[in-house]
Amino acid sequence: QAQLVESGGGLVQPGGSLRLSCATSGFSGNYYTIGWFRQVPGKQREGVSCLSIADNNVWHSKSVRGRFTITRDNAKKMVYLQMEALKPEDTAVYYCATGPVPPCVEANLWHYWGQGTEVTVTS
Repeated sequence: QAQLVESGGGLVQPGGSLRLSCATSGFSGNYYTIGWFRQVPGKQREGVSCLSIADNNVWHSKSVRGRFTITRDNAKKMVYLQMEALKPEDTAVYYCATGPVPPCVEANLWHYWGQGTEVTVTS
């Protein structure tokens, strides 16, 4: 049973930066993908950045491309989302997820989720 625990959310001004962390445990397999999703009230959970464990292939949504970076530290079993040049529209609850799925496919196809960490971008 995989377990994912996010941290690092908070309040930040527009243009600022945050790094989200996801501590992972309980799963293995090179066919897994790690992803970061976000959700705002009333909207579907959307894929933001995803990384394929097998080949380190990375995918970012158009809205964050060039601003967000997903990385992983295998030794620490951590996955990070570095967020730069944050905008008010980045405000959301951010979730870490994993599963044997292609990068950033629909949220309902993923197997395991963390509890989420809230990011608020406001002046």
